[in-house]
Parts: sequence; C-alpha cells; structure tokens
Amino acid sequence: MAVINQKVTDQYAIYNGDSAEMMQSLPDASIDFSIYSPPFAQPGGGALYHYSSSPRDLSNARTFPEFLTHYGYIIENLFRATKPGRLTAVHCADVPTGNTGCDHMFDLPGEIIRLHESLGFRFAARYCIWKEPLAVRNRTLAKNLAHKTIVEDSSECSNASADYLLLFRRKGENAVPVAHPTGFHEYIGAREMPAELAPFKGWKGKQTENRFSHWIWRQYASSFWDDIRLDNVLPFKGGRDTDDEKHVHPLQLDVIERAVAMWTNPGEKVFTPFMGVGSEVYGAVKHGRRGIGCELKTSYFNQAVKNLDSIAAARSEPVKQATLFEASQ
Repeated sequence: MAVINQKVTDQYAIYNGDSAEMMQSLPDASIDFSIYSPPFAQPGGGALYHYSSSPRDLSNARTFPEFLTHYGYIIENLFRATKPGRLTAVHCADVPTGNTGCDHMFDLPGEIIRLHESLGFRFAARYCIWKEPLAVRNRTLAKNLAHKTIVEDSSECSNASADYLLLFRRKGENAVPVAHPTGFHEYIGAREMPAELAPFKGWKGKQTENRFSHWIWRQYASSFWDDIRLDNVLPFKGGRDTDDEKHVHPLQLDVIERAVAMWTNPGEKVFTPFMGVGSEVYGAVKHGRRGIGCELKTSYFNQAVKNLDSIAAARSEPVKQATLFEASQ
C-alpha cells in the first residue's frame, strides 16, 4: 500500500497510509519521542470502538492474539526508530466487556505493558487521567454510574475508570539530555497557578529557588492528573464518515503538550503512528517541535490537514516539499 496522500512542511510531515508500511521508511534511531492512542482492543478480538472497515485497521483484528501480533509490529518499528534512552507514551484505558459498565473489565494497559517489555522497551511510569463520573455517565449511560443503581443495588456499582498514559524507555544511553535550564515556563492544565509565583517565571538564578517551575513540576510529577481539560481537543467532527466509524474523540491536548514539554527539546522530532485528526502533531508543532504522523483513514487525515493548517497559518511559516527521509532527519 503506497502513501495515498501527504503534506510536508518545515514544521511537520503527515501521511495518509498504513503506518505498518510507512514506519519502515523511518531511519534507525531517528525519533526523539512518540505519543499516541492505539485502538482499545477487547479480549475476544476487535476494538471497543469501530473506526473503519479496512482490514489494515488494527481495530479490526479478528482475535486478540492477532491484535497483539499486528500491534507488536508497530512497537518493534517504534523501538528501532526511537533514539536510545528516549521515550514512547501510550494513551489507553481499561476496557469494559459489556455495555452496562458492570461487567468484567479487561486489563488492556497490562497487556500493553507486557507487550512493550517483551519487545525491548522498559516500563517507566503510569499516569492516571481523572474523568468526572457524571459526565461519563451522561455520555455512556453506563448503569454502574447511575445514582438509581446505588438506590436499588449498589453491588452493581463501580467507578468512572481513569485513562492512562503509559511511559516506556528504549534501552541505552540518551546522547542529548532533555534540559530545562530555567525550568518550565508554562503550566498546561486547568489548575490555576498562585499569582505570587509569577515573578519566578524564567528564573535565571539557582533553580532551587525557581518557585514557578517547582510548582509546575509538582503537578506534572504526580501520578494522578486530575485537571486535564477533557474538552481541550482539536476539531474532529469533520473526520466522521457516515458509513464507517461511529467514534471520534481526539486525545486531549493537555496530555500531549505536557508530555512534549517534559520529554523533548525544542526542534526535536515527535512521531505518532495513529495520528487521527492530528492532535499529537499539532501539540508538537505548537511547542516548537517537529511532528511526524501517519493515519490510515482518509477522512481523519483530511481533518488533520485542516487542523494543522490553522497552526501553520498562525505561525506564518513557509511550506516546502520534502521526502519522508528528509522530514525524519
């Protein structure tokens, strides 16, 4: 399968095609960081959500072992393309096996951890992303989150499951430190910073005195991210196909931008093999990094082009054509 379409600028390179094939063109040890959300697979095969009818779609695996084989190929190429000592981040969640929310939960994050470790990555951290229970109830109509269930039989109740960001490190020494000489200069999230910390922004003295950055780091270093703005996502409705997938919800920009700010240097390359409507590439470009993304579904890719056009216009950068190899150098 050749690349169907592409758009390459000096800020990003995005491709409409099968990432399993596109990733073969990425040079060894050329990617500084990757972040993405794979299809949320189920133990019996298939995904929690229906994205497309393509047999190339990872979500359409007939069995869970088949899903692991396909996904394992993606991870193998990520390992090969990631620089030694650098990181990849996977957004995922526990998957319900029924539509009531009261059924058995499938530990997809655990499967993802085991698969990465079997292919050479080292599991580094797990960040929990809080979701407001009533909002989840209103969106999913899950019985286990209804107050009526508490009244009638609370043994049928459980919780609004968190999302997770799993962090993995490629073995080896990191040749270029990810440095923040004057700490963090911006807080990404809903929590309001104390006003008295403003004078310390960009503090050039001893960094032990940098109260602005210390406050931000305490939020980021927490294993529980409870102020991610769940509605802070890119426009996605234009990516819907009436005859195909029924679920489109991009990864929140707060999650992506925190990860990019923490684990990359300006100008470095951030890759996503499941680009969707372009969120990971957008977050990378917004923070002065170079984004590379691949998306199988044409309607998603077309929406990603629109979303990235908006940030390119804001930056007023010239567009130039390049090959995949040039874009990944």
